[in-house]
Amino acid sequence: MKLETKNRIRKFTIDRDWDQFHSPANLAKSISIEANELLECFQWDEQHFDMDSVKEELADVLVYCQHMLDKLGLDEDEIVNEKMSKNEAKYPVSKSKGKADKYNKL
Repeated sequence: MKLETKNRIRKFTIDRDWDQFHSPANLAKSISIEANELLECFQWDEQHFDMDSVKEELADVLVYCQHMLDKLGLDEDEIVNEKMSKNEAKYPVSKSKGKADKYNKL
């Protein structure tokens, strides 16, 4: 996410004095709630969904994720690259290409 966008998210929260409500547990709950609202967009029809609703719910997930990163002092590039390294080791191309099997079933 661009720094300008991150700062806009931060300013929105600071201006409203909402950081007091942003404990890691509350943020994790909010991420889960918003992710479920995103899933709801596809509940009855996976082919014909409202793209505007999908964008709004996905944005809500990303905003709460940014709050969680800030609260925990984490860098998104660092943690994503750490996880990708683990995923690449668990799912080598030679064993997993074109398959949806879990790593312990490859």
